[in-house]
Amino acid sequence: MKGLITTLVLFICITISVEVLSESSSFKDRVLPISSTVNSIISIEGADRITKTMQKHVDEGRLPGVMTMISHKGNIVYGKALGMRDIESEDPLELDDIFRIYSMTKPITSTAIMMLVEKGKISLDDPVSKFIPAFENLEVLAEDGTRRAAKRAISIRHLLSHTSGLTYGKFGDSKVDKIYLAADLFRAKNLNHFVNNVAKLPLLSHPGEKWNYSVSTDILGFVVQVASGKPFEDFLAEEIFKPLKMDDTAFWVPKDKIERFVSRYQILDDNLQLKDSFKDSKYNSKPAIISGGGGLVSTASDYIRFAQMLLQGGQLEGVRLLQPETVDMMRSTQLPESHEPITIPGWIPPAYGFGLGFATLIDQEVTSDADHNGIFRWGGVANTFFWIDPEVELIAMVWTQLDPFLVYSLENEFQSLVYQAIEETKKKEFNEIK
Repeated sequence: MKGLITTLVLFICITISVEVLSESSSFKDRVLPISSTVNSIISIEGADRITKTMQKHVDEGRLPGVMTMISHKGNIVYGKALGMRDIESEDPLELDDIFRIYSMTKPITSTAIMMLVEKGKISLDDPVSKFIPAFENLEVLAEDGTRRAAKRAISIRHLLSHTSGLTYGKFGDSKVDKIYLAADLFRAKNLNHFVNNVAKLPLLSHPGEKWNYSVSTDILGFVVQVASGKPFEDFLAEEIFKPLKMDDTAFWVPKDKIERFVSRYQILDDNLQLKDSFKDSKYNSKPAIISGGGGLVSTASDYIRFAQMLLQGGQLEGVRLLQPETVDMMRSTQLPESHEPITIPGWIPPAYGFGLGFATLIDQEVTSDADHNGIFRWGGVANTFFWIDPEVELIAMVWTQLDPFLVYSLENEFQSLVYQAIEETKKKEFNEIK
């Protein structure tokens, strides 16, 4: 039986109601503790408002399905799966279904790197060429079209903070971006081939001199492989996923879990159209390139455990992956003031710096969102998003499987609803004290 969870609605200030088809639900067994306290952070009205808003998106055909989840102080306080896992088969979305998380892979890869830093196998200031010799003697493409020697080597720190001078190709229109597109890097036969192909291309800027979103984290995946002596996917499975009980997170979906894999859709002519069916997706077999920048699939229960580990300073349920000071470094901006703020139009407003794997809010006065400094976040191109709020001890996620990226302001809307519900609870508590 697929999933075993039919619905999970957590309303605060009352006893939480969890409907399951089986007491042995895999979701219930692996997710963070489910709150059953009478006092928590999300108001009843706020929880209802979130559910109705997301259901409206589904009912009006804007989203095929949507999963939302909130944890506070290590307990799930709200979770809901709405709409369809697969429209064609009329199969409802469930909370333990498996999503393509794309660039939400990056924080996991960055965590792997920092684990190796703590073990002394990597230094943040090591040149990448120490692990990948092809990254020696790189060149920058000058404005006149000539190639010139880079002023300095790319370091591990540059890769983590996206100041390496690399790019993606699909997010910019520079000459270097066009060269990346023409190179068709992700058709490489394996990860080794991929990183060596990247090293042949000119840099967009001198390392350390500009923030630019790029394939840097894919390069880091290969560094993990070289430094650890293990295949990258094995390192993640053994050192992160197994200790954190992230049983459904991997680079492909095994046959016995395909019925939980969510189909991906796209908006064409204002209608939802199937783009990648769960039945014959490329994710149903091992990929040629194990992408540390965007290759993982995961579930809500898995990823919220990973996020909780970060929120708790590198440990979860007695398992420590990182030291607190390492996590503090990762979630603090590592960019010089001249590089800040970063922005991704339509998503990351010009109020953020970038740490070692995350965008982190540094100027709450600039953003119109319900934000405050110290929040760190990232997302994936199929519109999966998460943020961590250390001040409130909160993690929130909203996931769908839809193209194009940012077709709707889904995360911003969800974030506003979450903090509105929190403010309602605070006002109620204040009035009760009065």
